[in-house]
Amino acid sequence: MHTFLTFTWALDNGLDLGFFTLRYYSLLFAVGFILGFQVMKKIFKAEKTPLDQLDQLLTYMVISTVVGARLGHVFFYQWDYYSQHPVEIFKVWEGGLASHGAAIAIILGLIIYSKKVSKKSVLWILDRVVITVALAGAFIRFGNFTNSEIYGKMANSSIETVFIQPTEQSFLGYLGENLSEVEFSKTENQLITDSLIYPEYKVTLTLSDQADIDATSRVIDSKIKKLISLEDNDNLNFFFLEDRNNEIVNNKTIVTYGYGVPRYPTQLIESFGYLLIFILLFLQFWKTDVKNQLGSLFGQFLITVFGFRFFVEYLKANQVDFESNMDLNMGQWLSIPLVLLGLFFILKPLLNKNKS
Repeated sequence: MHTFLTFTWALDNGLDLGFFTLRYYSLLFAVGFILGFQVMKKIFKAEKTPLDQLDQLLTYMVISTVVGARLGHVFFYQWDYYSQHPVEIFKVWEGGLASHGAAIAIILGLIIYSKKVSKKSVLWILDRVVITVALAGAFIRFGNFTNSEIYGKMANSSIETVFIQPTEQSFLGYLGENLSEVEFSKTENQLITDSLIYPEYKVTLTLSDQADIDATSRVIDSKIKKLISLEDNDNLNFFFLEDRNNEIVNNKTIVTYGYGVPRYPTQLIESFGYLLIFILLFLQFWKTDVKNQLGSLFGQFLITVFGFRFFVEYLKANQVDFESNMDLNMGQWLSIPLVLLGLFFILKPLLNKNKS
């Protein structure tokens, strides 16, 4: 179980601008669309397509992506919850987006766009839009990494990641105004079990002036350490050993020690994969034979993106509890029909040739 690198990820959710917190996920989401818009602008100019259609295309894409991704998460992953709390469906800012839902909604949105705006075949616009969708996907997955979400399974791999942010949020949530600052620093120690090597972290808690240090230490023991313990928990990111006492350094500082859970950084794997797919599709587009073969790039997109997604899912932690009883998780089952649809568009010209 040799580990080449343990990467500690503890980035805050966003940039605090005083009056507003700009979340990294939202920023990266926007950057993906902005860059995609510039790519489509280059394509539209090269093909002498009116640029006013591009502005409308952006509107269709943004609405389709957000609405589809949200409804995909609601219906594919957490319908039991949202069916009882329908108002929560509209709270997109609280998280919960599914790329398969976005893919379905984008196709439907572009069917409407092709009829009402471009007046061209829906495959014509799909062949061009999917190039930018792959680029946006790369930025969105990196946004998931900044949010410490959709991470991989527990593993000691050549490169692994310990996501500190969820544990930091637990301290802030339980201690509230009593906590001024929490700092995690990796030590040289490790906890070695039969299955994994867990790196040790020193957790330094700086308390606010009004905090009772003894009472705060008891809350840490009774709440946080009990909550974050080494159990069979697929979403575990950090844990404490109950026999390790807190160290009260002075009347404002408590030091304790815990262990990070190493995981595959699947968000980065997907992000890099989608970036490569974008480059390949973009280069393919300028080949005359490919560009003139309607549905070819759309088919390649579906096969490469969702075929890649199918295999990455083997490294991912389950997003919802019911997936633990499935041979293939929800992401894999949803990827299969999209890959088959891609194969149809790739093979269709060959079948037509044979018929003729």
